[in-house]
Amino acid sequence: MKASYSKLSGLLAAIGGCFVISMAASTPASSGEWGYSGEHGPAHWGDISPKFSACKSGVNQSPINLDKFVEANLAPIAFHYGGQATEILNNGHTVQANYAPGSTIVANGKTFELKQFHFHNPSENHIKGKSFPMEAHFVHAAKDGSLAVVAVMLEEGAENAALKKLWAQMPQHAGVKNAMKAKVAATELLPKSRDYYRFNGSLTTPPCSEGVLWMVMKTPVSLSAAQVEAFHHVMHHANNRPIQATNARPVLQ
Repeated sequence: MKASYSKLSGLLAAIGGCFVISMAASTPASSGEWGYSGEHGPAHWGDISPKFSACKSGVNQSPINLDKFVEANLAPIAFHYGGQATEILNNGHTVQANYAPGSTIVANGKTFELKQFHFHNPSENHIKGKSFPMEAHFVHAAKDGSLAVVAVMLEEGAENAALKKLWAQMPQHAGVKNAMKAKVAATELLPKSRDYYRFNGSLTTPPCSEGVLWMVMKTPVSLSAAQVEAFHHVMHHANNRPIQATNARPVLQ
């Protein structure tokens, strides 16, 4: 998926649900507004703007229920993460941590740089019909503009130390961005086992652009019930797009 720098910036913003915050603005946008309920909800995204047409006409949309797996010789994802998240923002659609430049993965024969990670409650993807309390998306971009997302499921259990640091700095109101004092490394949120499922999909927020490489970790990480509630309290609503049709796409494992 080719993209100019400006288009790539827009796609990176979109995949985190960040149309309400850009590098030049920190207040919610009033035009092209979308949300997760009512007339601005997922069922209507494709009608809000012609730019969002893929939300209703696309055939490789995300999220999906990962099932009916196809056995494949998937090469391990080569994680070359260094650095830390530098700022955390609340855009009204999610809580997102922007990442320092230089951290990469090599996946499907291509190098992608980590740009940000953000969260959904409940999970957007399902695994064998199972929904999880939360899902983290690590968003990466290649030099040619193509995108790759590493998804990590979070299940209730022990308190998550990395989320404890993040949530302590989480902006309580939409349109607020904070520099992070207690830094968090992306590796702190990854499971020890790096086995994964892979499929081709899309952004899970408008404009729902397709051509995104999705890699969903098989092993979840834990967070406490209180941490789930803290996120939901800040968002005030669920922020997951409903499951989309898998159609003819294979889900590799």
